[in-house]
Amino acid sequence: MIDVKNMSLLEAAAAITHGETNLIANLANISALIWMYTDRINWAGFYLFDGSELVLGPFQGKPACIRIPMGKGVCGTAALSRETIVVEDVDNFPGHIACDSASRSEIVVPIIKGWELIGVLDIDSPELGRFGDEERVIFESLVGIIKN
Repeated sequence: MIDVKNMSLLEAAAAITHGETNLIANLANISALIWMYTDRINWAGFYLFDGSELVLGPFQGKPACIRIPMGKGVCGTAALSRETIVVEDVDNFPGHIACDSASRSEIVVPIIKGWELIGVLDIDSPELGRFGDEERVIFESLVGIIKN
């Protein structure tokens, strides 16, 4: 096993997924790394696109919604638009799906390989305004590691 304690999140993700081709195994380890490296969050994980909707994948945190229709909630909206969405206050996001009532802010990054939607990375926080430009850059870079 790789000793990740002295690495950045991105270095650790690149190291732990290097040479591994199984998507589920890589997403499981990356969700664990996000959980280890990111403070003030209460959920971190993935929803995978099955051809018609998003289905719960590897994650860390409380049990979550299993299926999310395209265009619904933050995850479904990010998947449909294929753009990262940062929500400072989930109560102000029309159609927000509250899997955990403690979540107050959220960031969702689509995972797209070529033209194919793979799924989304979803991270929630119990703190308002937890995510900004710095987190956007880090998590978009993390998704870039997943796509390789």
